[in-house]
Amino acid sequence: MSVDGRIDGTGAARLVLSGSADLDRVDGERAASDAVMVGAGTIRRDDPRLLVRSAERRVARVGRGLPGHPAGVTVTSRGDLDPAARFFTRDWWPEGGAEPERLVYCASPAVAATRARLGELAEVIDAGEPATLPEILADLAGRGVRRLMVEGGADLGSQFLTGGLVDELQLVIAPFFVGDPAAPRFAHPGSYPHGPSSPMTLAEARPVGDRVLLRYLLADSPGRDGAGPDGAGPGGTGPGGTGPGGTGPGEPGPDGPRAGEPGTDGRDRDGPGPDRARGGRARHGQRADRGQPGIDGD
Repeated sequence: MSVDGRIDGTGAARLVLSGSADLDRVDGERAASDAVMVGAGTIRRDDPRLLVRSAERRVARVGRGLPGHPAGVTVTSRGDLDPAARFFTRDWWPEGGAEPERLVYCASPAVAATRARLGELAEVIDAGEPATLPEILADLAGRGVRRLMVEGGADLGSQFLTGGLVDELQLVIAPFFVGDPAAPRFAHPGSYPHGPSSPMTLAEARPVGDRVLLRYLLADSPGRDGAGPDGAGPGGTGPGGTGPGGTGPGEPGPDGPRAGEPGTDGRDRDGPGPDRARGGRARHGQRADRGQPGIDGD
């Protein structure tokens, strides 16, 4: 995000906030995750692929018995997603590479139409009405997702953070101001567990190129109540996860899932996402979509 907390501009052109060093860092975060989540609004606006860029990292994943790319996950209330979006299309995938799993969590009223629209491009999962993030994270945990990275957008990220579902938050600050009061902010107004009386724990602060990474731990968030012995959150089977900007599942450990932010522009087209979630929790980055709990609202 910018120094004044903005994750995009208001013009038609995309505002680039991430530098090359941070994009590579985010690619590493993505490669370390079991799944990467974005809101449906992010798919419409940014057309992300949600793949691991580095061939070396893909080979390393396969060597660990994992798919070359993490699963791609989105949530939607309306289900009006374009089958031609890069999130779904296969014609540009590396020759001979395994097709990344695509999961679409959809509000009940739109499930039938969404399945008809997407066909075999993705598995459309009935997320209930209304759908909630804890239920979605529990389903992901049941599918073996131990570390979830949430890449955006701002609404989705804010829902993870206000819900106490983030284990780790990674903020990368770009060295400039946007200055436009209408530009989208990193976090929306809301009731956050980590206010002035309960601050997050600063775990790391370091330069990333000409940007600065701030990594915070939020393992004591209310959403972690009921965590299992391995640190998984409610309904979770694996350690940690990522919240907005890092909502994917985190590394296994006593604190449960961790979340982090894959990119600084909050609009990852090919780079890592904002959050990670582990067994019912997530990491938060700089992008999210707002609406019904756990759903993009559109």
